[in-house]
Amino acid sequence: MAHYQPKDRFYRKAKREGLRARSAFKLEELLDRARPRGLAGGAALDLGAAPGGWLQLLARLVGPKGKVVGVDLVDIAPLPAPVTTFRGDAREPAVQARLRAEAPAGYALVTSDMAPKTTGIHGVDCARSLELVRAALEIAGTLLQPGGAFFAKIFMGPDVGPFVQRELTPRFERVKQVRPEATREGSREIYLVATGFRQPTATRA
Repeated sequence: MAHYQPKDRFYRKAKREGLRARSAFKLEELLDRARPRGLAGGAALDLGAAPGGWLQLLARLVGPKGKVVGVDLVDIAPLPAPVTTFRGDAREPAVQARLRAEAPAGYALVTSDMAPKTTGIHGVDCARSLELVRAALEIAGTLLQPGGAFFAKIFMGPDVGPFVQRELTPRFERVKQVRPEATREGSREIYLVATGFRQPTATRA
């Protein structure tokens, strides 16, 4: 087994660039691969945003005329405009109402780097991860602009394929499963990268 290196090249690069987390380079690769539309001058939402590395990268992309919103269960140290952050559970209706109010025209991109507290039992951890991704997708489904994009971390397991086919593919034009280069060796995480959001034509009963 490879020795875990907490200060690897992505950690050092993040420090050099003033980014709060090495995970920003995962998002950078996802953005390079997907090239979502509408980010320049648009709005982006990051669920599970602490400590804020993804927010910093998104702020660069949307520019001073754009908007980046981050929410997490823990406090996020403030970042300069165009970033707005607050503490809360994005699954709660009141929090979702605030997210909607922050970007009334909708978001061009919704990202989720949320992960459950792991138990070490693979099946349990995968199920909990899928539950978080499903919640993030439902939030994105109410806030994304038509043609928008959705990126979410998930632990790889047998339920990922059926989830993609049944719940992601019907809502998006393109869906990929990506393992970014910055992912730590031995990690079971991958990212679901969905672009071309199809706005629902009818509300389910």
